[in-house]
Amino acid sequence: MTTFCLEHGISRKTLYSLLARAREEGPAAVLEPRSRRPNTSPTRIPEEVKAQAIGVRAALESSGLDQGPISVFEKMKAMGLQPPSVPSLARIFREAGVARLEPRKRPRAAWRRFVYPAPNACWQLDATEYVLTRGRKCVIFQLQDDHSRYAVASHVADGETSEGALAVVTQGIAAHGVPQRLLTDNGLALNPTRRGFTGQLVTYVTSLGVEAITGKPYKPTTQGKNERFHQTLFRWLDKQPLAASITELQELVDQFDVIYNTQRPHQGLPGRITPRQSWDATPKAEPPRPPLPVDESALPARRSRRTPTGEATRTVYRNGQVQIEGVRYQLGQQYVDQPAHIIWDDHRIWFFDQHGTEIITHERPGLRTGFVGNGKPRGFLADQDTTPESTTGEASPMS
Repeated sequence: MTTFCLEHGISRKTLYSLLARAREEGPAAVLEPRSRRPNTSPTRIPEEVKAQAIGVRAALESSGLDQGPISVFEKMKAMGLQPPSVPSLARIFREAGVARLEPRKRPRAAWRRFVYPAPNACWQLDATEYVLTRGRKCVIFQLQDDHSRYAVASHVADGETSEGALAVVTQGIAAHGVPQRLLTDNGLALNPTRRGFTGQLVTYVTSLGVEAITGKPYKPTTQGKNERFHQTLFRWLDKQPLAASITELQELVDQFDVIYNTQRPHQGLPGRITPRQSWDATPKAEPPRPPLPVDESALPARRSRRTPTGEATRTVYRNGQVQIEGVRYQLGQQYVDQPAHIIWDDHRIWFFDQHGTEIITHERPGLRTGFVGNGKPRGFLADQDTTPESTTGEASPMS
């Protein structure tokens, strides 16, 4: 028997099992492969539970809410059901063919999350376009608290204008107080400081002591929370009747804000609580103090007594900048070591290259401004589109 087992590469235990099966069921039974499935599977998910999970997912999808495994898990718990684990739900949806595979999606463990420590420490503001019936376009301003993801205020306007931005910010401040910071992109209606002039929204919030900050141009991930907020809104709006007017759309957006704040567990919050629960769980940040009036006569003489008009020629530095009256202006790497001719008056300042071609034009910056960008990302090369945004009058495509 030992020799036989060695020749056929099996153990003595296996051979005895085969002999016992041959005695009970006949020699032919030994040659038929058998299933290795266990006789009992206590952890196997019943078909009824699978059907419940797929039904809950379908209900969430039809209502325009997130229908991933985590959302279904939280919804089944809220309904008093016993949900399978999140990985089991993902497997159930894949087997049922109702979820798409995303093998290239980064795992959650690879995320690096940044959040402010308290409500009102920072608000994020952004606008997104919506199409009404008959193809008419409008803009939805969404103001969100960075710490709690709470929808502070939403406002529907005809376009992305400073008036619309001011309306949503004043609405949020009236309801929830003054934040310490306001994060936006570099759009003309929001914060055009990097373009060389100050917008109405920046002037207003600065007068309240709010620090107006922006992300880098062409880096929308800085406002990632608000970008994801847009996605959730549009997923919900797609399941609603198409709005025929701004008033109807405003009603839908207000209805969505209630669902988002109080009914929908947020996967980006600890414990998957709602934004309202997160907002109430932590004391608000202290409101900022409005800045004191600036005594321009007390500023350094080289800045307070700047010439109202003039012209000069400067060589562009290695970093693509030139300096006039204590202010550095970014022109671009393609102009390094070349002469730049500058002309200015009380209101504007113009920059020309060595051939007399206009490079860029800015509003004359304030006395406390030390740097003015050109609206382009760093390292912008000459073989790309070098037409400055301030001369075309068009907003950046990434703003």
